[in-house]
Formats: sequence, structure tokens, C-alpha cells
Amino acid sequence: MSFPSREEERRLHERILERDPVAPADVFRLLIPYVMKTVRMEMHCSQEDARDSAIDAILIYLNEPERYDRQKKTLLRSFLTHIAKMRSVDRYRSWERRVLREQKYAEEFELGGRSPKEVMEETVEARRAIEKFEQMNLDDRDQELLHHVLLGEGSTEKLAQVLGHESLPKDERQQMVKRDRDRVLKSLRRFGREDSHDES
Repeated sequence: MSFPSREEERRLHERILERDPVAPADVFRLLIPYVMKTVRMEMHCSQEDARDSAIDAILIYLNEPERYDRQKKTLLRSFLTHIAKMRSVDRYRSWERRVLREQKYAEEFELGGRSPKEVMEETVEARRAIEKFEQMNLDDRDQELLHHVLLGEGSTEKLAQVLGHESLPKDERQQMVKRDRDRVLKSLRRFGREDSHDES
């Protein structure tokens, strides 16, 4: 495969600066084989990535041909290859970020995802628990108290509001909340024992 000489590259660049309508096609035809081959060999990328990076480099050059400084005695193909290699690095980093994002998503999905069977079993268990809870025949106030206790509410002030004891003196309020809380939890434990006997 023969490549254009330094003089041919110089003349090609002048034609680009002069806006010769045929010059862009000649840049592609004459220089893309060299740029692709060099990028693929030095960047160890696929033929497709090398081609895309070479095309990007030539389009960047054609859009701003003044960026190529021929006074530095750098060959036009070397200038284009440098841009193409930078584009190849960008492509690799973009691919790497995408792979990491997909791996992270997959890990989160695997950790957080549950099988349909697990979801169904939990739904059935929740329904049974609600049915058992309703069989305790607690009044609305005790149901509300049990709800807060099971959610981890430990504040005497909050439980006193639920029970309607907020107007009592502090010591009496604490005693009443403790008494009602213990009573409801005792009923829950007793019901749980009775229920386990029924199933055995």
C-alpha cells in the first residue's frame, strides 16, 4: 500500500484550505488507510473502532483545517493519526464507563431483585398476619398503639397521644402508657402462642 509523499500531502492540504470541492474525498481516499492501520496497530482496537476514529479525525480536520500547522514539519497523516488515537482513547473510556454502569446496575438488580416466588410467599404471609391480627379483636386505640410499637416507636409522648393520655401529669402519663403497652404486647404474645398451638 503506497501513501502520498510529503509534497502530495502539502498540496492536498492547500486544496482543503482553498475549499476545493474534490479535496475532502481525496483526503479520505489517500489518508484513511494509513490512519486506520496505525490506530489499530498502536491502540490494539478493533477494525471498526479504528475506522470510526480515523473518520472522526478526518472530519475534525476538514472542519478546522487551520489547526494543522505545516510549518512544524509534521506529516498530515501523522497529525490525523494523533487525533484518531485520542478519539480511540475517548471511545475506550466511554465503553469502560458504560460497562461499569451496566455491572453496577446488574449487581444492584441481583441484590435487590426478588424472584416472583419470594414475592408471592411474602404476600401470603402478610395476608395471614393481617387475618390473625384482626382475630385479636383489639379496639381502634389498641390497634393504633400496636401499630406504632411494631414500627419501633418508643417515645412515651407519641404513644401517650395515640392513647389519649397526653393531658395527664408526666409520671401518671408514663405509667398509663407502660400499662397499655404491656397489656397489648401481652395479648399479642398470648395470641401468638395460641396460634402456634393451633398449627401444631
